[in-house]
Formats: sequence, structure tokens, C-alpha cells
Amino acid sequence: MSMTGFDLSFRHLCSPYITFRFEFPTQIRRKIHYGCTCTAIRPTICSTSAPSTAVSDSNENHARTSYGRRMMISMITFLLPFHESMQHSSSANANAADDLLLLQEEIRKVLTKGKAAGVLRLVFHDAGTYETNENSGGMNGSILYELDRPENKGLKKSLKIILEAKKMVEETQPVSMSVSVSDVIAVAGAEAVSLCGGPKIPVRLGRLDSMVPDPEGKLPEETLDAFGLKQSFKRKGFSTQELVALSGAHTLGSKGFGNPIIFDNSYYKVLLEKPWLSPGGMTSMVGLPSDRGLIEDDECLRWISKYADDQDLFFKDFKNAYIKLVNSGAKWRRPNS
Repeated sequence: MSMTGFDLSFRHLCSPYITFRFEFPTQIRRKIHYGCTCTAIRPTICSTSAPSTAVSDSNENHARTSYGRRMMISMITFLLPFHESMQHSSSANANAADDLLLLQEEIRKVLTKGKAAGVLRLVFHDAGTYETNENSGGMNGSILYELDRPENKGLKKSLKIILEAKKMVEETQPVSMSVSVSDVIAVAGAEAVSLCGGPKIPVRLGRLDSMVPDPEGKLPEETLDAFGLKQSFKRKGFSTQELVALSGAHTLGSKGFGNPIIFDNSYYKVLLEKPWLSPGGMTSMVGLPSDRGLIEDDECLRWISKYADDQDLFFKDFKNAYIKLVNSGAKWRRPNS
């Protein structure tokens, strides 16, 4: 402790030191007494006042020490809850990271490149029911109760992969936070993209599952043109750019957009070529009507051209749009619950 202030350093786990600097108020610092009979310009201490000055110095030293102790005790009292909160937060973050790693490991055991397209489709069909104006639907695992709907035909096999991974996680070891179906679907979709050469996508855990199906008729129909798709995605809170980026997921699977097990920007390159207009009769082999409709819209065409020229840009925008998709409409578990 110095005569004019003190430093208080506070360390939390592996975080850098946090140092606070306190300055004592001016009025309790050492005062210089000016002799009333002295004529020099510089300050002096008159001999007639020496006893009084000694007492004053002693009192001031005591005041400084007492003040410093009070400030230190007060600051430690203030910082202690903050320190405990940081400890708890770090512990919770560590547990969530461990849960995510375990979930990713188990998903990779049951997921193959050939199954990636179906798992990614499952993500869109669970999360794609979200409507901002109704605040309903979204990433909530309700697909469990919607498999018999015509638009979800063929998703039972993909859901089986999800449930198998969930079971393996729960049997491997107790996780700090029970994993939900919606969490597994969201992580599995990200792993499907990564497995096939696409970007690595961070996924937050903690979603709550719905116990009832979402309202019907919320998924965009495969026959929509670009205008209809833009309106549908707008109701879900997505821009035209995000619509085009998410549509790039159709590069996986057997719709004719390049290699069916490689996640790249082939989707956009094929759209620009318009192979369905060739005399070879490839209409039924390339994409959906909604895919072909995108290329006829000027706003969509701008993004299609950008992504066809720049795969890194596509990967970045797809990653951001995917994170937004799997968080849309999600209800989150409270910490420690």
C-alpha cells in the first residue's frame, strides 16, 4: 500500500488479473504547514509548531491506513459475489462444452455421408414451421409427431438416426444437462454439413422439446415460385439472402446438383446453367420447382451469382443462416434446470 493509494488485484481461474487502483481523497493526504512568521516563498515548517505537526502527521497516517483498510474490505465484499458468479458461469460453460463434444462423437458414429442429406432435411422440416407473427413452431422436436404429414415423407429413417444418437449419449454417461431431441437434430445437421466438407457450425445446447405437433401448413411448398418463397421466408424472419444461402443445402442429395455427398457451391453453378431447359429432358432430374424459380428472380439471382463465384462467402452466409434457423422459435432451458 502506498501513501496516496493502493492496488487491488483479483484473479479468477485462468482469466487475466483484474487490477483496481484507488486514490485517497485529497483532504486526507499529507498537508504542508506554512509558518505564519516565515517570509520565504518556499513552504517551511516553523519550529514553534513542531509538536502540533507531529500529532497531525500521526492522525493523518492513521486516517490513511484506516481508510485504505475500509476500502479494501468494501471492495472485496463487492467482488466476492462477482467472483463466485464467474466461477459458476465457467463451470456451466465447461459442462455445456463437454455435452456438445459427447453429442458430436455419438452422432458421428451413426451418421454417414449418404445419410447427411436426409438429416439436413430433417432440420429444415422441424425448424421451418416457425412464424414470427404467431410466435409458433420452430426448432422444438415436434417433428416426432408430424412424420405422417405428406411433406415429411421419408424422414422416419433420418429421425431414427437422431434417436439412436440420443440414446447412445444417455447411455454413455450422465450429462450435466439432459439432451433434447431438438438439440440432437440441430447438432446432427451441423455435423452432416461438416462431414461432407462444408463449414463447421457451432450449435448452442439447451432447447426444450414440444410435446405437441406444430400447426400444419407452415412449411414452404416445393412448388412455390421465388416470390412465394420470399414471402414465406419473410414470415419466418429470414431475408432473401438467407433464403438463397439456406437453399444451397440442396447441393446434398440426389437432386442433380453436383456430387450428392459433397457440400459445396455446385448448387448455384448448376442453377446458372439451367440444365432443365436442355433438349435432353432433364427437368425431372434437377432440383425442385422452387429451386428453378429462384433463378428467375433478379434479387435471388444476384446472390446465386455471388455464391457460384465465391464458395467461402457461401459457407460463411450458410453458417450464419443455419445458426439462425436452429434457434428460431426455440424455447430454452433455464440454467441449472
